[in-house]
Amino acid sequence: MNPHHDMARQAPDAGSGPLRGLRVVEFAGLGPAPFACMLLADMGAEVVTIARPRHRPVDPRHVVDRGRLLVRADLKNADTREHVLQLLETADVLVEGFRPGVMERLGLGPDAVAARNPRLVYGRMTGWGQHGPLAQTAGHDINYIALAGALHAIGPAGGPPVPPLNLVGDYGGGSLYLVAGILAALYEVRRSGRGQVVDAAITDGVLSLMSQHVAGALQGKFSDRRGTHLLDGGAACYGVYGTADGGHVAVGPLEPQFFAELCERLGVAPALRDAQHDPSRQALLRAELARRFASRTRQEWAEVFDGSDACVTPVLSLDEARVHPHHVARGAFAQVGGIPQPAPAPRFSRTPSSARPACETDLATVADRWSLP
Repeated sequence: MNPHHDMARQAPDAGSGPLRGLRVVEFAGLGPAPFACMLLADMGAEVVTIARPRHRPVDPRHVVDRGRLLVRADLKNADTREHVLQLLETADVLVEGFRPGVMERLGLGPDAVAARNPRLVYGRMTGWGQHGPLAQTAGHDINYIALAGALHAIGPAGGPPVPPLNLVGDYGGGSLYLVAGILAALYEVRRSGRGQVVDAAITDGVLSLMSQHVAGALQGKFSDRRGTHLLDGGAACYGVYGTADGGHVAVGPLEPQFFAELCERLGVAPALRDAQHDPSRQALLRAELARRFASRTRQEWAEVFDGSDACVTPVLSLDEARVHPHHVARGAFAQVGGIPQPAPAPRFSRTPSSARPACETDLATVADRWSLP
């Protein structure tokens, strides 16, 4: 028996954030679209997730599902599809993350829905976009950031590219751009009274994220060689160093005054204290920093640099991050359904967001909740 079954069946509280009153219909998928809907739900939107009948049960350990009303529905059934269309008539936003053409084949494409609700904002989340030679090709985060030039730029000098989890593509170039597009389209609806399609392609978003580095390349300041730039490990003053206990510290004093404080607290040799931006002495400086940091434990260095501007922090695991005093003081983790998880972000001074458990319901209950005829 699922210990959370009864809780999952309870009617959820309404959101309290700035999007309170916004109605979102999400078609269940994987990756960036659900994360985008989590953000909308955290900010107060009422998100109804339409899932396949065999969709996994509600479980608070699936953090990204929080704040939703989960409805199981067979969209191939004409009557069920009609009920969903009726729901969409009063919705503000639709979010889907299928391959191009899937929603159209279900009779739920943008034109069909706009005929019922011309104000609806139709958010589409894909890796490659709604058109182009790769639009129908399977892919994942690593493929999208590879084609956008981001993966090539991440990794150590002389080594292969390193996948940065799926943060850059799925969530950075995908979810966050989808949310920005949806909110912009909702703002425009106030003027025109008409919704529109938001085509959020991960590759487009990642290319946008690379704008600063593209600018550097155009100015001759950013090359294709990994591990040779200020922010990719090429500078000794911006990197990760091992400690005596097998831990690590992150070091990033880019400004001269911060680097000077690092040198003072770390005890860097006087002859290297002016080598921060000297290409010919980066190897010597890196070796000096590595030797110094290896002489004490991670905790000892945390205490040495506590309260300083030297930009030195311990590299924490997820479990360690949850109990770090700074995160505890800010309430950066919340308990949702008895499960500790990251609290909503960003924070609002007057209409705070809230993290709420997901709840399972049915189309009839949602129709009644939304006062549908």
